Order: sequence, then structure tokens, then C-alpha cells
Amino acid sequence: MASLSMAPVNIFRQGADEEKAETARLSSFIGAIAIGDLVKSTLGPKGMDKILIGGGREGSVTVTNDGATILKAIGVDNPAAKVLVDMSKTQDDEVGDGTTSVTVLAAELLREAELLIAKKIHPQIIISGWRKATQVAREALKEAAVDHGNDKVKFQEDLLNIARTTLSSKLLTHHKDHFAKLAVEAVLRLKSSGNLEAIHVIKKLGGSLIDSYLDEGFLLDKKIGVNQPKRLENVNILIANTGMDTDKIKIFGSRVRVDSTAKVAEIEMAEKEKMKEKVERILKHGINCFINRQLIYNYPEQLFASAGVMAIEHADFAGVERLALVTGGEIASTFDHPELVKLGHCRLIEEVMIGEDTLIHFSGVAMGEACTVVLRGATQQILDEAERSLHDALCVLAQTVKETRTVYGGGEGGKMTHTHTHTRARACPLYEDPVIPPGCSEMLMAKVVTDLALRTPGKEAVAMESFAKALSMLPTIIADNAGYDSADVVAQLRAAHQEGKTTFGLNMDQGTIGDMSLLGVTESFQVKRQVLLSAAEAAEMILRVDNIIKAAPRKRVPDHHPC
Repeated sequence: MASLSMAPVNIFRQGADEEKAETARLSSFIGAIAIGDLVKSTLGPKGMDKILIGGGREGSVTVTNDGATILKAIGVDNPAAKVLVDMSKTQDDEVGDGTTSVTVLAAELLREAELLIAKKIHPQIIISGWRKATQVAREALKEAAVDHGNDKVKFQEDLLNIARTTLSSKLLTHHKDHFAKLAVEAVLRLKSSGNLEAIHVIKKLGGSLIDSYLDEGFLLDKKIGVNQPKRLENVNILIANTGMDTDKIKIFGSRVRVDSTAKVAEIEMAEKEKMKEKVERILKHGINCFINRQLIYNYPEQLFASAGVMAIEHADFAGVERLALVTGGEIASTFDHPELVKLGHCRLIEEVMIGEDTLIHFSGVAMGEACTVVLRGATQQILDEAERSLHDALCVLAQTVKETRTVYGGGEGGKMTHTHTHTRARACPLYEDPVIPPGCSEMLMAKVVTDLALRTPGKEAVAMESFAKALSMLPTIIADNAGYDSADVVAQLRAAHQEGKTTFGLNMDQGTIGDMSLLGVTESFQVKRQVLLSAAEAAEMILRVDNIIKAAPRKRVPDHHPC
């Protein structure tokens, strides 16, 4: 019996795979650290870009340094790596920025954990120390934050600084003042709604990035029908998603046999009458503009032109959704009860030229905060990256309008701006360390965690020290990416924080440390907090793993009954 109990028992289905204990943990660490190493060179205002080549036949090319975009584009097989990819996506969805920072911080935490595991420190002890470290780091960040939400002038200055800081590590860094003003103006138009759907971004090839501008209205990149009015005032708009192409039989696989061409003519006439009746039902809504998600064929287009109605076709799903939002209408698909349909309204619709293209401009829309950002650029890759950069800035600004506290930037998603020099410090008597620069917030949190470790007995103190070291790695990576001596610069920064200079961070223009309150390097408190919490939670979850079980692959069964 004893010999039977020692025999290995396989409880899994054939083909399933299992990794146990140290092997499983090591596999998780390696995968997560590899993901962090992949994106860390993009961190900071002087981070590098990646070229992503699509796997399709055309091999689409994307040039970006946005962490979420890079991680979404790559296929990973390692389960721990997938956790970090999902975390980066969540960071992007939640606050729109800090995607690289959160990935790099989680990877650095796991790198430190690997060393502690090698020293025979149990994962649960490490997790316990990390949780206490996360709590004090969060409190330190909260105390360091400044809230200028009640001071309109200072808050707008904070928003401009946040936008500049966010754009500093992006393609738009050389025009960050221009785009920061553009982004802040667009977000402030939203007032308290924070609905970024009201901000439409259109990309048009030609010109340069500095030619981009904000239009106080809504631009639709579509064409008005033939022989229809090109300019309308006081417009009632019916937005629809309906088929306007019933000049052909739509029963798939059907056949109609006729004994003469006259019968064909009768069928065509019946189709036309059916479409004419539908157009008449639409016109009973008292509209002078009809916008359809689907195609509008020639005959209904002629009917609309005869009635003096502007018809716009194929305004894709995103287009009609956004139009319904900004004009105050609803998307209709049936037209039997005009009294139940909510029409959209705007003061003026007209055609405008941007470069060599004609677009439709809606002004005086019901949703007054709606606006359109027109991006210009030399190549499609530049326009795509500019859109991603602007999206990050808009998301962070929208979050800051809701959560008005700010911290001094640095180390965060590589978004520090060090070229902008505000000589006016924004010191606040209640908060001596309001906003935190390249490495400023990370070093501030690392200091309080280190202080806690010095007061903590037992092995948990070692885990706290590893947490502080991981935090301090962010400014180290930022300095390395800029080509500076990271050991020297980070040592200076650490010494400055020990002396109580809690607003000091990295000045990436000079390769030295500087006072971020004077440099105007400001970041959203919400983004910083989310980076800290998400990275700590993801690293803790991966550290808990001691077994990886892979399901058996599905067997391919030959199809004996092909279609």
C-alpha cells in the first residue's frame, strides 16, 4: 500500500500541462518582467518609440510610444504577461494615461519579489509588507496633493500644466503649448459632464501638426447628396439607421421568373412606389435634413432633392451616435409615428473646406459643449499618434475636472514636461508639496515607505524596502532613457527628499534635479493613485501564484459533412 501511495497520479486530461511551485512562480516572474522591459524604454519625456507592423496582408505600420497601444498590439502567451497587458488596458480605460508607468512599476515589484523569494522569504510575508507600503504611499500622495478646484485661475493653470506634462513624452512634445491650450479649451467646454464623446477628432492629411485647431461645432467627414441644398439654417434633423436601397429584392436565394419585360418593369415600379412611400413618411416629420447610417440610393436621393431636404448617407455608426448626442436627437429606424421621434436641432449646416477636402459643419448644436479637433499632419502614422497623444491628454484633463487634486509630476507614464518654465511657484500654506515632477511623487512615496520599513521589525521590513526600491526605479529608468547618469541624478533626488525638498524631481532638460513647482510640472492625482494601486494589486496577484495549469488543447475533428 505504501508503494501505491507514492506512485504519481495524473488527475488531468491527456494533453493538459501543469507547472508547480518554483517553476510556476519563475515562469510568471519572467513573463511579467519581460513585458515591463519591453515598454520601459518608452517611459519619460525622452523615451523612444516602437514600430508595430500588423500581421495582415497589407502589414499596417504603427509608430507609437503609448504603452497601452503597444501592449494591445502584441500577442502574449504567458499568463502573467497577460495580466499586465489587461492592467494596462484598464489603466487606459479608467484614467487614459500612466499605462507605461503602471506596467513598469508592476514589473519592477516582481523583479524585487524574485530576489526576495530567492532569499527564502515567503510570498505572503512579501504581500503583507507591500500592502502596508501601499497604504503609507497612498497617504503620502494624498497629503502631497493640492486642490485648486475653487480657484478658477489657478485650476486652469493646473490643467494647462497637466496637459503639457502629459504631452511631453508624446509626439506632440514640440507643440505642447499649442495642443495643451487646445485640449484644455475643449475639456472646459464640457463643463461638469465630462462626456468626451462630445469632442470629435478628425484627422486630415496635409499641413503640419501646428496647423491643427479646435472648431466650435461639429464636423462630419461626409458628402451632401446631389442637387440638394448645401447650406441650411434653423435645421430640424432626423437621424436614422434604415435601409434606403430597396430597389432590389432582398430575399436571399430567391428567384423571380417573368414571361415578359413588362413584368420586370412592374416589379421595378412596385419597388419605386415602396421607396417613395417610405420617403414621404420620413418627410412628414417636418425635417429639412436627413442623416442615415446606411447608403441612400439614387432614387430616394432624388426624392429628397425635390423636397428641398439635405440628405447625408453612410454616416457610420460612430458618426450617427455622436450626431444624436450633440444635436439632441435620437436614432430612428421606423417612421410611422412622427410624434414619437425626437429630432435633432442646430442653427446652421454648411460645407467647409479643410485642405483639399469638403466636410459638413454643424454649428449652434443643441449640446453647446460639442466641438471638433481637426488634426493636420504629413503622414497617416503621425496623425494616428497625434490622436492617441491628444486622447491621453483629454482623458487626464476630464479626470482632473472631476477630481481636482493635483500632484507634482515625474516618473508618471513618462509625462513630465521640463521645458516649460513657470517662474511663479504655486505654493500653498496647507500643502507644501502640491504637485510632483519627474520622479518627484515616486521618490516622495519611496521615502515614506523606507521610513516605515526602518520602524518595522521582522521580514516585512525587507518587503517594504523592496517596494521603495521599485518606486525609485521609475525616475532611474526615466534618467536612463534620456541618456543621463541615473545613479548620480537619482542619488541627488533622494538626498533632496531626505532634506524635506518634497517638490523636487528630475529636470530632463538639464539632466539635474529641480523644483517642479517652479517648472510647472503637474500631474493628475487620480492618475498617480491609479498607477500605484493597480501596479501593487497586479504584482500581488501574480506573486500569489504557485501553480499554472493549462487545459488540454481541443482536438481537431475531421468534418465528414462539409457544406
